[in-house]
Amino acid sequence: MYTKNFVNPCPDWATALLNGFSQVLLLRNPLCGLCCLLAILMTAPSLVGGALLGALAGLLTAQRRGYERADRQAGLYSYNGVLIGILISAVLPWSAILPPLIIAAGGLSSMLTHQWRKRGGKLLTAYTAPFVLLGWATLMLAEPGAATYVEADPLYALLRGVGQIFLLDKPMGGLLIVIGMYFANPYAATWAVIGSMLGGAVALLAGEGQAVWMGLYGFNAALAALAFSRQGERAWVTLLAIVIALLLQPLFNLLPVAGLTAPFVVACWLMHLGTHLTQPNQRSGVHRLHS
Repeated sequence: MYTKNFVNPCPDWATALLNGFSQVLLLRNPLCGLCCLLAILMTAPSLVGGALLGALAGLLTAQRRGYERADRQAGLYSYNGVLIGILISAVLPWSAILPPLIIAAGGLSSMLTHQWRKRGGKLLTAYTAPFVLLGWATLMLAEPGAATYVEADPLYALLRGVGQIFLLDKPMGGLLIVIGMYFANPYAATWAVIGSMLGGAVALLAGEGQAVWMGLYGFNAALAALAFSRQGERAWVTLLAIVIALLLQPLFNLLPVAGLTAPFVVACWLMHLGTHLTQPNQRSGVHRLHS
């Protein structure tokens, strides 16, 4: 349903905003969202304002444009705003134009998400694609960041792999996010941890070194694991999604800007396409058996 009237506000704005944070992880749980917000506040306080501003801009834009209230309450129009707000705050220097830029990007992410939900169908689910597109535009405006060195520590790398979903590079941030995921969905949380671990292990075998310890090979695998485990799907399906995301990551590393969550998004699209192509064959096989 679509109306331009400023009507039908969310019944609980705080819950809607927290759901926006948890929807970054493809989960709907205010307590999980609160843990994610705390992770940002405790490990990267300079990014909190951008995250909240982006989420609020996405939610207000969705309300102003009359998008479905249940979807707004679920955080489906806020989570891309959370991510783009964090990214803009992280890579662009502070200036008076930064808050309006975050508001504009958060609002645009909401509109892009709505169009994706209308036109993408089941094959091209939005996921974090609006954030990726807006994020690439942001990174083209940013100065290259200095390389960060961290000590080799497998446990910290695993936690950073989860934390990097929110662009956090402190293990404590990853730990708080993991705790939040366990509040929302213990099965999916376990798979997210497995995804981060597998991503780091594969990259370590490939000799990536510092990128592994920074968690840069964990977050796309963790998101792919979340996408295909939150409904209790079969283990091999989740593993396949993780593998595809890991195979795609070196390709996106060839871009002049960071790939962000693009490997996760494209991996999910390929999984959906594979399901779409195999289902007619399965149905025809069943028909032949019964004919």
